[in-house]
Amino acid sequence: MHRYAAMFAASIVALTLCPAGAAQAGLAGPGPGITGNDTGGIIPYSPEVTAIYRQLAADYCASWGRLSRITSVHRRYGEYIGFVCIDKPWMIH
Repeated sequence: MHRYAAMFAASIVALTLCPAGAAQAGLAGPGPGITGNDTGGIIPYSPEVTAIYRQLAADYCASWGRLSRITSVHRRYGEYIGFVCIDKPWMIH
């Protein structure tokens, strides 16, 4: 009986601490700056990025050897500018 109680207590502790650790490590969602991978990403919107978001997306996708295409622009705080990274048409894989 004590073994089951110890396992139950250990699982409660793990369930309580693991989500908090993930949130503190920045693994619970997008962080500041560009968030994405080789297929695209998002840029947090602010008035400061209005003039440069196309260049930010182009530079990000260029690091993967790809071109960028803006897919959505939501001009409100808390929203994002979405983009995809596309293959260069002249590349053969």
